[in-house]
Amino acid sequence: MSLPQPDLGVLRKAQKGDERAFSLILRAYERPVFNYVLRLVGDRSLAEDLTQEVFLRVFQGLPNFSLRCRFTTWLFQVTKNRVLDELRANERRPRTLVALDDVPPLEVVDQPFERMETIDALWRAVEELNHDLKMALLLRDVVGLSYTEIADTLETTLATVKWRIYKAREDVQLALVREGVVVGRKAADAAETL
Repeated sequence: MSLPQPDLGVLRKAQKGDERAFSLILRAYERPVFNYVLRLVGDRSLAEDLTQEVFLRVFQGLPNFSLRCRFTTWLFQVTKNRVLDELRANERRPRTLVALDDVPPLEVVDQPFERMETIDALWRAVEELNHDLKMALLLRDVVGLSYTEIADTLETTLATVKWRIYKAREDVQLALVREGVVVGRKAADAAETL
């Protein structure tokens, strides 16, 4: 599920300040950006504020956006930079704990109880990843960017992106096994070796 690029005509109009064209871009990308930010910061209110700030920065920077790179790559670079700024600022502030129960799952509420437990365990495992691993994993598995787009977004090499995603998936899977959640044959094999 790759994230599509905006229509070139709409993008050019938005670059010239056309608010209707920009609103089309906003509607197309607001949810993927919000979901990505929410999973990085774990606070719905903060994620909403950061998403608004990201799109304000995108609107302001759009006239200078070069069509030589993919729009989604640039959009998630802006998003990554804003989130990292916020995370750095949070490190300097006194910490308050946010319960994972406060972060709503992205799944439909009417799921069987076992599946909801599995989904909760999955998101807890993702929450425990360091920021580099979490960003790469979310950009791939939640947003749907290609490995190359992720490398461009995170401003790192393709090999590093592949390793981060592999390592993140491995760490999540091991965390699930530790919690007794078995997903797929590999997890069952890992549980037998523990």
